Order: sequence, then structure tokens, then C-alpha cells
Amino acid sequence: MRKKTYAVAALFAAAALTLSACGSGDDADNAVAEVSEEAGSDKAATVLDKPFEKPDLVLTDTHGKQYDLRKETKGKPTLIYFGYTNCPDVCPLTMNNIAVAEKQLAQNKQLSQAEKDSLRIVFVTTDPERDTSAALGKWLKGIDPDVVGLTGSFATIQGGARTLGISIEAPKKDKNGKVVSMHGTQVIAFSPKTDGGYVLYGEDATVDDYTKDLPKLIKGERP
Repeated sequence: MRKKTYAVAALFAAAALTLSACGSGDDADNAVAEVSEEAGSDKAATVLDKPFEKPDLVLTDTHGKQYDLRKETKGKPTLIYFGYTNCPDVCPLTMNNIAVAEKQLAQNKQLSQAEKDSLRIVFVTTDPERDTSAALGKWLKGIDPDVVGLTGSFATIQGGARTLGISIEAPKKDKNGKVVSMHGTQVIAFSPKTDGGYVLYGEDATVDDYTKDLPKLIKGERP
């Protein structure tokens, strides 16, 4: 095993998290941590030495109903991503990659209906003022209507993201007057066996990466 260093979102983060802004490739200035990785591995997935605890988040779903993240996803394979619907690039690409991979696996019968139904893909907005329940529902319908879209107060969302070492900032206008949301672009997979966030994917993860890994993630195995 070798050690690989990454930028992380918070001083206490136990995992390797590379941060960037939606629409920007600039890295944030953050602390550095180490995680173990197999030497010579070219896998998109990073298996964390110390899994994250699932965020204690109670937000509002696309139907306007309260959604307790821990309660609703307990014992379920879960992928969590923080982003926003007006993102010009990374957010829609990431969500589409996961959706396409899941669809292909189901069509090729590499996932049973029960396995597909057990998977929870959760999109938490980082721009709750614009991303209302209705706006989230409309956007996700064009990607995958089974994705759980969540909104709520920015402070609550930011606090939940922070527990995963993901940094997000309040939306603000850029130099061109466009409102943008600065946020980490990691997807974190939680095991159905332990409910711990044990695998991390960066924004470079492809459809093929998720197609290879989802069957294992659904079983709580290492990709």
C-alpha cells in the first residue's frame, strides 16, 4: 500500500477530497490528509481508511415532504452528491453519469430489480434559494426521476456537507453577474451494511467507472 495526498475540505476531514467550483477548475486552499490506496491503481474510486458517518440531515424532498436522510436511507446503498440545478457543467454531468450507469446495468440485467430499487441516489442542493422542491423535481425528472432531491436552509445543508469534509459556500454573483455556487464535487457512497461513507468519487468518474462499481457498492463491497 502507498499513501496518496489530496486537498481536503476541512481540517478534521479523514478522507481525500479535491475541491473545485462548479464551472471552475480552481482548487480551494485546504488542509491535506492521507488515505491508503493500492499502488499503481487507476481506479476512479478511493476507499477511505476511516468511513464518514452519514450526515444527520432532515430536509425537504421534491414532493415538499420532510426527508430524514439517516432514517430514509438506513441499510440502503446510498450515493450522496451536493450540487445545484443551475450548474453549467459538473453537476449535470455527474448525475447523468450515475443515472446512465444504473440504467445500463438494469437493462443488461446486471442488477436485479430488487437491487435497483434498494439504491438511493441523493442530490442535495447547494443553492436552496433557487432550488425549491418544484425546481429540483423538474430538473431531476430530466435526469432520473428516482433520484432523491433535497432542499432546505443553506446553513443546515452546509453543516451536513461539512461533516463529510465537503466545503460549500453561499451562492454569489461572479464577475459577469451570474449567480454561482462554490462547492465540492465529490460523490460519496455509503455501505448498506454499516451506513458508513466508505468510497469517494471525484468529478472525473465516468459512466464506465460507475457501471463497474455500482454492483459492488449495492452489496457494500469494495470496488
